[in-house]
Amino acid sequence: MKLTAQTAPLMSSHLAAGCASGPGKYRTIMDSVTAEKVSRIIRSDVIPYSGEKHTDIIHRVSSAFPGTPYLADSLTGGPDTPEALVANFNGVDCFTLIDYVEALARSHDEKSFLHHLVQVRYVEGNVDYLSRRHFFSDWFATTPHNARDVTPDISPDCTVADKHLNRKTDGGEYIPGLGTHPRTLNYIPGKAISPQMLGQLQSGDYVGVYSPLAGLDVSHVGIVIHYDGQIWFRNASSLDANRSVVDSPFLEYMRAKPGIVVLRAE
Repeated sequence: MKLTAQTAPLMSSHLAAGCASGPGKYRTIMDSVTAEKVSRIIRSDVIPYSGEKHTDIIHRVSSAFPGTPYLADSLTGGPDTPEALVANFNGVDCFTLIDYVEALARSHDEKSFLHHLVQVRYVEGNVDYLSRRHFFSDWFATTPHNARDVTPDISPDCTVADKHLNRKTDGGEYIPGLGTHPRTLNYIPGKAISPQMLGQLQSGDYVGVYSPLAGLDVSHVGIVIHYDGQIWFRNASSLDANRSVVDSPFLEYMRAKPGIVVLRAE
């Protein structure tokens, strides 16, 4: 889940579409640097490989992001602020990273990227703060579906947890006005993550770090990457030692965590 309200606006815009009033109308904010990167990534890493598996394209597209600075609160919108569609490759957090990668992997030009970003980031493609997919499991539990939950297929040690997403232990809400969402989550406990289990993960799978806290599904997300004979966790790290998108050794990173949730976009 995105624990921050993500309401800080970007300072410049490449284009503005629609207006801030009326159903289906919204602003689009994207600077020229991001627009150039969108076009370049699609030309070099998506279009030439249109016949490949979607997860392979995710792997290739995500390779443009390591070294990108970590930036929280990059989205525009909140309970009292009109939502805007923001595309900002100058800095990402763990959730905006996977939003951008998935949207890019589906696209053939800048216009289609913005269309797919709406579909990836918002339930029913409704650009509104309360329609954001604030939880990782929204990717498979809400429509249009971004991915399917393959966690039970990855390990026989898969465990089930019944959650009431967005409800704090004191009865309050993490996202005011969003309500409570009962959801059954599959996760693989950290102690069950083994080299054998890793063999079931595909490069390009999306992985969330399971959160045992009430009202939350995961605490962090990233992408499975295979290279140099190893499996890596590509993620936007907020750690002081990183503050950027990095590749962390998957097994080393996850073993001490409560567990993982694995989604696959196809």
